[in-house]
Amino acid sequence: MSDKKRRHRHKKSDGKSFIILPIIFLFGTYLVLYLALAPSFSTLFSAAGMFFSDNEKDYSTEYKNIFVPVSENSTLPTVTKEDNKSYVKNDAVEYPNYGNQFGELIIEECGIDNKLFFGDGEVALRNGVGIYNGSFIPGYGRTILVAGHNNTYFNGLKYAEKGQTVVIRTSYGNYEYRITGTAVKKATDRSAYDLNADYENLIMYTCYPFDELGLTDYRFFVYAELVSGTPIDKSIGEGE
Repeated sequence: MSDKKRRHRHKKSDGKSFIILPIIFLFGTYLVLYLALAPSFSTLFSAAGMFFSDNEKDYSTEYKNIFVPVSENSTLPTVTKEDNKSYVKNDAVEYPNYGNQFGELIIEECGIDNKLFFGDGEVALRNGVGIYNGSFIPGYGRTILVAGHNNTYFNGLKYAEKGQTVVIRTSYGNYEYRITGTAVKKATDRSAYDLNADYENLIMYTCYPFDELGLTDYRFFVYAELVSGTPIDKSIGEGE
């Protein structure tokens, strides 16, 4: 083979490498960036869709609603115990399963009027606010820990002030709480709440700062004390 032919073939090979190698490099770079950033973009696009979609999304088929306002179910039986207090009979309470809507949470001064779920999973928090599964329901005499998104259903917590009233409505009664204070704490600060408290108290929290998309390093807590509401008689078990 002549030197001229060899030089010609070598030029062809160099030309292909000049085209193929940059394509491979660009594809590899794109793949690495996609794998690294896709989770973040997915969260942002999902959150943005909640605000900028022309059509209001309906997630009502995703959960079971067992909430019946007490005004429509006012004949729940009670029992008077040794302390001369009335208690809702345990077997008259339909205990919610995880993911059920079983009430409403209202703070008029904050513009909050939300569906209340047992459990704080994805379905609950995109439809309203949810009670942490490791805490308790209203009337049980223990800590109620309620979560909600800072840019949707609990955005109004930024207006929370001491002395404001929180109303939780359930099928077995209405419960009223008074806000005693607020605090901003690290998301990892377990001292922000006490799930072992032996008295009824309400704690609501959301990501902080408000209006920021995605998870943040801080949480905004609102603390409230029980004012009124018929407790549940727990002496015969916890129901189904």
